[in-house]
Order: sequence, then structure tokens, then C-alpha cells
Amino acid sequence: MKYDIITIGSATQDVFLSSDAFRVNVDSASPAGSSICLPLGSKLGVGRIVFTSGGGGTNTAVTFARQGYRTAAIGIVGKDPAGTAILDEMRQERVDAKFFQIHDDDITAYSAILVTANGERTILSYKGEGQHFEASDVPWDLLESTWLYVDSVGGRLEMLEAAVAWAQRTGARMATNPDTKIFAVGLERLGPIWQAFDVVGMNREEAALITGIPYREEEKLFRTMDDLIGGIFVMTEGSNGVKVSDGRFIYRAGIPNAKVVERTGAGDAFHSGFLAEFIRSGSVEKAIQMGTANASSVAMHYGAKEGILRAGDAGQFPLVAVTKRPLK
Repeated sequence: MKYDIITIGSATQDVFLSSDAFRVNVDSASPAGSSICLPLGSKLGVGRIVFTSGGGGTNTAVTFARQGYRTAAIGIVGKDPAGTAILDEMRQERVDAKFFQIHDDDITAYSAILVTANGERTILSYKGEGQHFEASDVPWDLLESTWLYVDSVGGRLEMLEAAVAWAQRTGARMATNPDTKIFAVGLERLGPIWQAFDVVGMNREEAALITGIPYREEEKLFRTMDDLIGGIFVMTEGSNGVKVSDGRFIYRAGIPNAKVVERTGAGDAFHSGFLAEFIRSGSVEKAIQMGTANASSVAMHYGAKEGILRAGDAGQFPLVAVTKRPLK
């Protein structure tokens, strides 16, 4: 069977713990400038607990499937109840999971997510079987797809290189939202790989990290990333919206005024929603609007999948205004 798109990435069991007792304090030692603080030795009440699945590979696969694309996902889970539940969910969402790796030397990746009253969160992550996700176990010769979407591969350069080699051999198009662990290999090795991609997306902090260019030097960031990437560069900015460069223009959009419950999975929802519409229409403007609607819907729910939109659902959100200007 030839798929419209195959995703490669993480698969996790997530538990969300929401409590008014989670206090946010200013913390100059924290990379984010603040920290969730819990009193040592105490017992705190939890207002809500939600169990769901997560992981960029499965989150994005559900977007593509709900948007009507023939979709398969490749990831790794443990031979445990969490792994079984993830595979069952993929089948229920009409995502083909037959290429998943199932191991019994560890447990399925697990995240405990502490959610504050205003929707901010801290994620405690155990990679579990995700640490054993090997490119050599992917049946590349059996894969047939028009597109390949590469999400988090745990910093494994060999997985990324194998994916690019497969796409170049088969003529498939490629998109990625890379994990920061892969940045450790450096631009000298990542640059030639990203030349093979039609769409590369990341947030502004990640773009500054990988290029070494100060966060505020937007034009230089875009110029550098445009030189590195073979196709479109998508840069999200959280509550400030998104900017996209196609090498000729920079497109900008904000976010709709929607209630936020918590933001886990909003990045996956944006990038997969963007690509789903870009595949359909080829329009950057429409792709930004679809990605923004998908991310906004996900942020209105607990978990990374409940709010993912189905084909035709984006109309429930006011379409964000998209502006563009020539790249200087």
C-alpha cells in the first residue's frame, strides 16, 4: 500500500496533573526565568488527572489521518499496557501502526506533566523504549509514501540519514520538526541533510540555538536558515504567532483569542496542520491558517490529541490574518 504520508517519531504515555497548589516563582537560575515550586515533604491535592498518549510521531500522524490522508506511523513502544493502548489508538484513528517496533527490554516512554492554573506546564519525561529506536529496525524497503514527516528521533543522526536516503531513492517529499538533541551534531552535518527537506519547522529559541545567532536578529536568522534548508522554513513564536519564509517572502500571523487549558502538543499540531494544508493547496497562507487553528484547538484541551481537527473543522476558528513582505 502506498501512503500519502508516513510519520517517524516518538510515542509516549502521558499523565497530566493539574493543581492550584503548583506555584510559579521567579527563578533567575531557570532557563525559562521561572520555576514550578513544590513544598518538600508535603502532600498536595491534584484537581484533575488525565491519561492520554503523546509523542510527536503519533500526534502528527493523527492530524494527517483526521485530515483525510492515508497515514502510517513508525515509532517504538514497550510490550506493556501503555504500548498496547497507543497501538490500539492508532488503529482507531485509522493510522497504520504495522511498522512500529515493539520491545520488551524497557517500558513505553512516559511523561508526567504538571499543569498550573494558567495552563503553563513542566514535563517530567522518561524516554523508556524511545532510547532504543534504531534505524536498522525500520523496514525501509517496504515503505511506500508520497511524503515522510520526521519528528523526534532522540538525536539519532543515523535515523535522519536513513530517512533522507530512503526519500531520495523513492522520490518522496520530506518535512521535519527536529528535536533539539539532534542539534548536538552541529550545522556542518545537519545543513546538507536539511537541504533534502521541503519543509523544516522549529521555534525561535531552537533556531537561535542551532545557528548561534542572537534571538532578536530575525532577518539574519531567516537568511541563515534559508541557506541551510532546501525548502520552506517555519518558525513558531508561541503566543506571538508564527513566521514562515519560502526564500522570497516572510509570512507573519498571530494567534486567535482562544481559551488555553494547556499547551502540550500545540507545536506538533501547528506543524502537522501546516503541512496537511500545504500538501492539499500548496498555499503558505492557508497552511499557516490551518496550522494555527489546529494548534489553538489542541491548546483548549488536556493532551496532545483530543483537540486535533478533522477535515473541514478549521472553520470553527476565525482565520488569522496573514501578511507577507519580501525577505530583505
